[in-house]
Amino acid sequence: MDQHLHDKLDKVRDALRSMKSVAVAFSAGADSTFVLRVAVDVLGRDNVLAVTGRSASVPEAELVEAAELAEFIGARHRFVDTDEFQKEAYTSNPTNRCYHCKTTLYSHMDQVVESDGIKRIVNGTNIDDLGDYRPGLLAASEHLVASPVADAGITKSELRTLSEYLGLPTFDKPASPCLSSRVPYGQEVTREKLLVIDRGERFIKSEFGLRECRVRHHEDFVRIEVPHADVDSVSIPSNRNKLEAFFESMGIKKIEIDPKGFRSGSLNEVIAFGKRQ
Repeated sequence: MDQHLHDKLDKVRDALRSMKSVAVAFSAGADSTFVLRVAVDVLGRDNVLAVTGRSASVPEAELVEAAELAEFIGARHRFVDTDEFQKEAYTSNPTNRCYHCKTTLYSHMDQVVESDGIKRIVNGTNIDDLGDYRPGLLAASEHLVASPVADAGITKSELRTLSEYLGLPTFDKPASPCLSSRVPYGQEVTREKLLVIDRGERFIKSEFGLRECRVRHHEDFVRIEVPHADVDSVSIPSNRNKLEAFFESMGIKKIEIDPKGFRSGSLNEVIAFGKRQ
């Protein structure tokens, strides 16, 4: 690893060290796992708390992995049950849905840091995130959440390199945004839809040996995204029949396999188009 990356890592270490104690918004993704590891390294176990929001929008497998990763790192860990499903501003699924979700999470974390005497909340935002459509960043700003990775100018690619250097198993982990991101904007987010999405994605990954896929829920049908190289094999009649049978058992009568293949944030394409217009 070159000196340039070492210097950026030192910036993250210095920033966290200056905070004395932190609560990490911990999703078990590559970004927050990296921040948690560095925080524990420089501040010690007693001065760091990993906090994971728990709700229907988070895949069960991610909750399990969050607990396992925190243990692997040697970090204290706590789940907080968030209440975004009680808010119409969230369930109505506006384009700034993530703002309401993150506001709920950070409000719960505010209570945690106050009760535990922790100085700051930190997240894993990297510098690439700043150029994407991420309304959750506004919530972070409003709650004075620090972003030491972005402040150090670390890109997602650099974070993965640093994570591998630190021996973290998440260095090549695919992104796993919340399940609600699979529901088109303007269509209601419900627990029932998210159950179909979560079980569907687990089935597809297991059945076809994939690391990444998306099930997009469009009310009366689901659109399935798999890596472009796997579209043809997943689409052959025998495999399509398996998918149709599975989703019919979940109450979904129609499926579509997206010929464009998997692409992260494809439901944001409508927002990007609106901005271009």
